[in-house]
Amino acid sequence: MPILEREPPKGRRESYVLPKVPVPPLKQTLDMYLSCMKHLVKEEQYQKTKAIVVKFGEPGGTGELLQKKLLERSDKTYNWVYDYWLEDMYLNQRLALPVNSNPAMVFPKQNFKDRKDSLRFAAHLITGVLEYKERIDTRVLPVDFARGQLAGTPLCMKQYYRLFNTYRLPGHKRDTLVIHKPGSTEQEHIIVACKNQFFVLDLVVNKKKLKEMDILTQLEKIVKMAENSEERQPPFGLLTSDGRTEWAQAREVLIKDSVNRESLAVIEKCLCVLCLDNPSGMEVGDTSRALLMLHGGGHEKMGANRWYDKPMQFIVGEDGVCGTVCEHSPFEGIVLVACTEYLMKFMTGSPSKMGRATSVSELPTPARLLWKTTPHIQDLLKASAERLQRLVRDLDMDVHKFEVYGKEFIKKQKMSPDAYIQVALQLAFYRCNGRLVSTYESASIRRFHEGRVDNIRSATSEALAFVKAMTDEKASLSDSEKMKQLWDAINAQTNYTITAITGLGIDNHLLGLREIAQELKMERPEIFTDETYVASNQFILSTSQVPTTVEMFCCYGPVVPNGYGCCYNPQSDHLLFSVTSFHGSTETCSAVFIKALDEGLVEMRDLCRKSNKPQSSAAPAASKAVVNNQGAGSKLPSTLQKTGK
Repeated sequence: MPILEREPPKGRRESYVLPKVPVPPLKQTLDMYLSCMKHLVKEEQYQKTKAIVVKFGEPGGTGELLQKKLLERSDKTYNWVYDYWLEDMYLNQRLALPVNSNPAMVFPKQNFKDRKDSLRFAAHLITGVLEYKERIDTRVLPVDFARGQLAGTPLCMKQYYRLFNTYRLPGHKRDTLVIHKPGSTEQEHIIVACKNQFFVLDLVVNKKKLKEMDILTQLEKIVKMAENSEERQPPFGLLTSDGRTEWAQAREVLIKDSVNRESLAVIEKCLCVLCLDNPSGMEVGDTSRALLMLHGGGHEKMGANRWYDKPMQFIVGEDGVCGTVCEHSPFEGIVLVACTEYLMKFMTGSPSKMGRATSVSELPTPARLLWKTTPHIQDLLKASAERLQRLVRDLDMDVHKFEVYGKEFIKKQKMSPDAYIQVALQLAFYRCNGRLVSTYESASIRRFHEGRVDNIRSATSEALAFVKAMTDEKASLSDSEKMKQLWDAINAQTNYTITAITGLGIDNHLLGLREIAQELKMERPEIFTDETYVASNQFILSTSQVPTTVEMFCCYGPVVPNGYGCCYNPQSDHLLFSVTSFHGSTETCSAVFIKALDEGLVEMRDLCRKSNKPQSSAAPAASKAVVNNQGAGSKLPSTLQKTGK
């Protein structure tokens, strides 16, 4: 994630024009692709792939034709890759949103005295949400500017405008990202989930906006209404936790009845969802709080007290477990961090306005959303509940605080903290598995119009040389030789990061070439059916740096059944890691990975200390730039992968 500077925009809209995402040179991408994969596949397979790639890129060949068409597309569009990327990364994916796609941000643990105290917190939080949304709607959010490499470059702000006015609609083969007009009167309400029931909290009554005390009053009414067992509705939120095709099929059944159709319409147009959770009964720690954010603990706990299609769901638990879970397709983690940090600072720095008189003399009773059910719908709910529970049981999570040192020590070595941690992750994986695999680290391309992310391929040949130097060849190499290998790995990571954030990464380019071939109704080129290409998109290690300036952390699930999800948050004196895997895989274990990561980080520190000159002659200018995590805080859903849980 780029380090950001904030600068007030000039006027109501951004007063700059961003360049288009470039189309990289074909030969450059093909050469980089071979370089990225050579050390990750067997030699025989690599030679086969090399022949395929050479044929694809030969003059007058298929690659040149597709490149020409891609350049034509670039000329005609603001962003040639955006639609391809959005569909491939998110909308085409059929796996359930919880764990597999939706990331969560875990807020600091709150110490509520009682239920009313938690409702005061919720009312204050929603007041902050409304203030932030007004800043978005009136275009007064400070523009983000990158520092470090290409310092001062303005970044695209369009993702902010999709925080509250979008909705992911399930489809049989492809979902749809619905975008509502900003400031629409249809979006003058939020949905409140309580005890698996859904209520409408209108934010404007008699043409007056509700004040914080009004919101609290309405929340108290909702809690009381939710306790009425005679009017309790089935837990329809469970359907949104299911696979996307299953949910789309269930939705078709639901909308045959006008009551269900109206309830769905109200939810789909809401500003956000507020989930008021009962105490979970779990021992409250970082890992348990993260689990509750990701999947709610399943249908037996809070898993049905959610609506996973809505991009922003704020969770306030009576036991102080709070945070947000997000549908990821409209925006990246950098935007989520900016929003949630604003809210956390609002919560602590802006006094609650409970003392004011209510703005509306007669507040109407919030409406409970009603549903018509049938035996078939009951069966669908039961099936969704069972599938969610299987996912809950399968997830293996470990949130770990590494306290030996933090990013300040790494900076003193004149190294990029992000590059250093990425190399440490490669070392940990090699220790656990004796090999490296295709690795994903998100790289923000927001310096371009409508830019989202590309991929930093962290499993470099230089990283492989270093991890071998620290393991297999440990006894035969001197510390100075190991230090040189570390610098080589850091430099390779930093250089690839610069390539990716400047729009010259290989993943988006290859995706574009593949999709152009499909649009031309060509037989899929062999480069895209080759075993190496399939392996290159099986991201067994999916990573992202999501740094925060307040006490909170991000987490997400793995993207393949035998993989790890690793989100990290470097702080001055410690490093926080959220590592996930699946119990169902015999190849992974989050606790074992964390142990290997700890050992590697200590060994890397010791190696740096032994070096008389922390920056050796092997460290070129690229490392001195200290590009601090150019990722976008975006996990990779199961892109291109046809296997999954």
